[in-house]
Amino acid sequence: MAENETLECITEHERILQEIESTDTACVGPTLRSIYDDQPNAHKRFMEKLDARIRNHDREIEKMCNFHHQGFVDAITELLKVRADAEKLMGQVTDTNRRLQEAGREVTAQTEEVIRCRIQQRNMATTVEKLQLCIPGTTQGHNFHIIYYAALKTMEQLEKVYIPRVSQYRFCQIMAENLPRLREEIKEISMSDLKDFLESIRKHSDKVGETAMRQVLTAQDLVDFSPVYRCLHIYTVLGDRETFENYYRKQRKKQARLVLQPQANMHETVEGYRRYFNQIVGFFVVEDHILHATQGLVTRAFTDELWNMALSKIIAVLRTHSSYCDDPDLVLELKNLIVIFADTLQGYGFPVNRLFDLLFEVRDQYNETLLKKWALVFREIFELDNYSPIPVETEEEYKLVVSRFPFHDAEIEKQDFPKKLPMSQSVPQIYTQVKEFIYASLKFSESLHRSSTEIDDMLRKSTNLLLTRTLSSCLQNLIKKPHIGLTELVQIIINTTHLEQACRYLEEFITNITNVLPETVHTTRLYGLSTFKDARHAAEGEIYTKLNQKIDEFIQLADYEWGMAESDGRASGYLMDLINFLRSTFQVFTHLPGKVAQTACMSACKHLSTSLMQMLLDTELKQISMGAIQQFNLDVIQCELFASSEPVPGFQGDTLQLAFIDLRQLLDLFMVWDWSTYLADYGQPTSKYLRVNPATALALLEKMKDTSKKNNIFSQFRKNDRDKQKLIETVVKQLRSLVNGMSS
Repeated sequence: MAENETLECITEHERILQEIESTDTACVGPTLRSIYDDQPNAHKRFMEKLDARIRNHDREIEKMCNFHHQGFVDAITELLKVRADAEKLMGQVTDTNRRLQEAGREVTAQTEEVIRCRIQQRNMATTVEKLQLCIPGTTQGHNFHIIYYAALKTMEQLEKVYIPRVSQYRFCQIMAENLPRLREEIKEISMSDLKDFLESIRKHSDKVGETAMRQVLTAQDLVDFSPVYRCLHIYTVLGDRETFENYYRKQRKKQARLVLQPQANMHETVEGYRRYFNQIVGFFVVEDHILHATQGLVTRAFTDELWNMALSKIIAVLRTHSSYCDDPDLVLELKNLIVIFADTLQGYGFPVNRLFDLLFEVRDQYNETLLKKWALVFREIFELDNYSPIPVETEEEYKLVVSRFPFHDAEIEKQDFPKKLPMSQSVPQIYTQVKEFIYASLKFSESLHRSSTEIDDMLRKSTNLLLTRTLSSCLQNLIKKPHIGLTELVQIIINTTHLEQACRYLEEFITNITNVLPETVHTTRLYGLSTFKDARHAAEGEIYTKLNQKIDEFIQLADYEWGMAESDGRASGYLMDLINFLRSTFQVFTHLPGKVAQTACMSACKHLSTSLMQMLLDTELKQISMGAIQQFNLDVIQCELFASSEPVPGFQGDTLQLAFIDLRQLLDLFMVWDWSTYLADYGQPTSKYLRVNPATALALLEKMKDTSKKNNIFSQFRKNDRDKQKLIETVVKQLRSLVNGMSS
């Protein structure tokens, strides 16, 4: 029963909490009183329930605050940026107001005089008009360019009032017959005025547009629209308004097409673009004024049609001409002009979203011109680099370098001056130029009405392009240049290692500019560090290639006397020079990562072994004496001694010597003349000559056969035992059998 009461109490408390949260505060009193009227100590349980509900709401409030915190911080940051400009503007407004008040005192003093003059002028004009109306017979003498309205009104009065009174007189009939002709003359004169107006605004539309883009004057301040008003009124009075409207719209469409036609060389200078935009703005400013001032001469549908046609043409023209631009400064000025152009026409009510979409295409073109410019910059930096560690003589020089490039090395910092930094001078130069590129890329993002997140994304994408395309291409071309030797390649590997480590500082640099943290959702990361990995791998591959090429150059100097009777007893000169070259080269490799140096050393030894084997088995070499074999063996011994001297640290056991194992077993077989063992153990995993291929042994043995019956190994066998010749023939047959067995 107690459990049921407790459950009911909990349910009641939940209901009371919901009532407190959902009802007006005036009703809370009776609700709370019901708690104390309930079971004893129920209010204590309710207080605990209420505390739990409050803590729950506190957590919800905290979550909501955390969710909106970043937006609030961004808003405050933007507000702080605006505050300084707002204070500056407030000062300018206050100063301008003060000067305006001072200047206005004299204007105010003269205003009353102007008003009096205007009243007098109006009275005089009214008097003249009334006097002219009193002289109905002088219609033909009117200056139709000025007083069209008065002339038409006079003719109307003549027709309806005066001529009917004296219609019996012949001169009245003549006047009545001449009135239609006079009306046509007025129409022609007013139309001539309109044509002059249209020609004038066509010629001066660029001036109108230039002034409008400065946002300092309205259309009526720039253009006298009275010819349009007069002509429209006359044609309306004469019942021919539709003809006038059709003519005006047709002419303005023709003028629009002319205005939208760019000059052929418009892309060469910013002035070409400026004139083009000014003409278009001038045209549509005039049309906007006509739309609002003439009540139907043009309609919103007509201006929208013109603008849509113009917008398509403008975008096509800018796409074409901007693609010719190879100067990033010119593209940047074009972007600024497009922004002003769009903002101006947007102020007149024309939709400009497509223009801002076009700016993204222009931004891509701008980035392309930047990439081309920086490709030249990178190329020049690489050409001028000495590919040597940077020497620093003093603390000031050291600080100067690390201020341009984020270098930190505790061991080097402990060293006394003078000392050397591991990278060459191109590294801080490249890093500085990447930052300059980011600044240049940022210039385009200004005034585009984009969020800081979008700007951050644009910066990171363009920087990635710079690293992965432009800088990567420059590095790859550099590595392939003929004048880049092994020492330079080693330095390039060291340089790319430090540049790769500096990528995280470029991330921080962009973050400091845009205030968008890299952890933000959808933020593009800098993946340009792959550029330096790829360049490093390419440089490593080039090291292996150039090492092998250098080995080939030494091998080409070999001049064995293949028919020599006896070895000289010492290794060949070319081979000793080659080994000395390899020793000095691998000493330079101590600055490289261990695996790179080991791979290079192993690659060099394998290539040397292969080259020596190819020399021995060359098909153009027809005969080899045992003396030549002995000399060749001395050279291979020097190669093995070099491999065992640990020219590069890190090899385990005799790993490096194994590069020459094929040569060693082949030469041992011929030096010892151990054919019985070779043939008996062939195919066994424990064979002493496991690495000797039967075809290789046969090819070399064929070169040592008794073909010239002199100067060969078999001559001594004939003297001692002629049966040895048969033994050799037997070995050759067995080797051929083994070779045939392998091929089948």
